[in-house]
Amino acid sequence: MAVGHRKSDNGFFSEHEIQYISVNITRKEEFVKLPQEVYAVVHLAGAVPARMEGYNPQKYIDTILTGTLNILNYCLAAKADRILFAQSISDVAYLCKNNALIDADSTRHFPQNNDHSIYSICKNAAVDLIEHYYVKFGLKRFVLRFPNIYVFHPNPFYYYNGEKRWQSYRYIIEKAKRGETIELWGNPELKRDIVYVKDCTQIITKAVSTSAMGGMYNVGTGIGTSMREQIEGIVEVFSPLEKQSKIIMRPDKPDSVCYIMDVSKTMEELGYSPKYDYRSYLQDMKQEMVEEPFKQLWGSALEYMEH
Repeated sequence: MAVGHRKSDNGFFSEHEIQYISVNITRKEEFVKLPQEVYAVVHLAGAVPARMEGYNPQKYIDTILTGTLNILNYCLAAKADRILFAQSISDVAYLCKNNALIDADSTRHFPQNNDHSIYSICKNAAVDLIEHYYVKFGLKRFVLRFPNIYVFHPNPFYYYNGEKRWQSYRYIIEKAKRGETIELWGNPELKRDIVYVKDCTQIITKAVSTSAMGGMYNVGTGIGTSMREQIEGIVEVFSPLEKQSKIIMRPDKPDSVCYIMDVSKTMEELGYSPKYDYRSYLQDMKQEMVEEPFKQLWGSALEYMEH
């Protein structure tokens, strides 16, 4: 069963033989719409900075804190065995430097003075709520720390400090498709763990079915791909053969955020094994850009570009 805030899924889920129910998680009375007995709840809901035009911190409190509390109480009422929760890498943002390998059980923190501050405070508090329900009620918890998850969504934009911007990797892909020159900013050897959505969903599936009691797990590949390798891969996959984009080094520009997720715990306890390396992710996403398999649910890329 799929549950979301949108009023209509345009028939997308029914075509895949999945029931869809619209629920506002900030209203506990709406949970009566849901089955009264379930095995697992995958909780991916909540406002995020990248989708917030302007700045309204109350949305974080309402959806992440109140919403999570309502979901936890629903889990108890429905006799759920476990809950899966999407934590953000912003809880360990202080470790994202110098190609560091981030441990799953690193101390959680939050940024002090940016558009992610209240969001991260709410995410960390939600994790504490979930841990309380595990200790007090025995509700198994699988807290999955998400870095940036790479996926083809028809909307290539996001919000930074409430202002609309291109996602950097989507902007570079568009330039590569046109064979235009691409600038590589900062240190080209800084690395990032590039996680494709299909590996992310594999981890979710594993967490639903494992016999482990749960805990905090990193979502990632455990492999760092340098900025140089990222841009070279984009040019190789997306540039026309007759007009390959040139890459210009710009060490005078700011460095990119870098991190590598330690997924040893995810692999050992959940049985996870990454399936997509950097090139295979690009090739798969390129195919999805053509096929737009979620067009019925998300709309088309052309619609977002027109707005």
